[in-house]
Amino acid sequence: MSELGRHLEDYLVLRRGLGYKLDRAGRLLAQLVAFCDHQGAEVVSVELAVSWATSPPSCSAMWAANRLCVARGFLRYLHAFEPRTGVPPTRLLPSASTRATPFLYSHEEVVALMSAARRFRSRLRAAGMEAVVGLLACSGMRIGEALALDRGDVDLGSGVITIRHAKLDKERMVPLHDTSVEALGTYVDERDRLSPCPSEAAFFVSAAGTRMRYCNFHLGYQQMVRLAGITARSASCRPRPHDLRHRFAVNTLEDWYREGADVAARLPRLSTYLGHVDPAATYWYLSGSLDLLGLAAERLERTYEAKR
Repeated sequence: MSELGRHLEDYLVLRRGLGYKLDRAGRLLAQLVAFCDHQGAEVVSVELAVSWATSPPSCSAMWAANRLCVARGFLRYLHAFEPRTGVPPTRLLPSASTRATPFLYSHEEVVALMSAARRFRSRLRAAGMEAVVGLLACSGMRIGEALALDRGDVDLGSGVITIRHAKLDKERMVPLHDTSVEALGTYVDERDRLSPCPSEAAFFVSAAGTRMRYCNFHLGYQQMVRLAGITARSASCRPRPHDLRHRFAVNTLEDWYREGADVAARLPRLSTYLGHVDPAATYWYLSGSLDLLGLAAERLERTYEAKR
């Protein structure tokens, strides 16, 4: 192993010890090290990092910018050991990427999605897909968190789900409404009847009895979207599983505004429930709904008038 490779191992151990998973980043940085070793470089220069990030020549600007961003963190660390290391400045390779416009599902669209799941030939897959969509819609969980659940993480007796490896390897508890507990209980009965001896301890299982994987879920989800007749609002606003989380957050905020609650005081609760490290991340959901923006504007106007 080269000296650069050893530094990479130390870097990944350090960052993962802080809670970062770095699965994709680890693979990319291993490619960077292999690229530099192939070039016979003892020191990584900015030019060399950019050359790696922009390969192949046909790659998109977003691809190159993301790769260089991953490399920058490692090279900043490496600079402490080898001062000749070049650290690419931020935005050296600007990307035109923008955050996706949230697709806010209506209640009817969520119901249509869950109904579409029942049309899969495999009854086990149908039950699993319907249950996952329902859980995402009612809890605001991330799809990765839902699919990573083991049976012991879901306590239907107390109505609480334990998410053990969320972002930054955090653990949090997600309480469920009684109706959600009942729906998950129905899924468990169907799952255990159709797959009495699964090969994994996963809560959501595939038609083969293994853990439901994201790639298969995503393909099935796209089928459900088509079967439900749900279409994109615009080129940048397409139905995605993650938008069920966005819908949950927006609906919660709208309910608080309509109740006349102190939203600023309650926002940290929503951040904790969603697993956001910083409440500032939760404010992103304010921009997702014109109705929500209207409610916030009305609250601001009433406050202003009261102070006049």
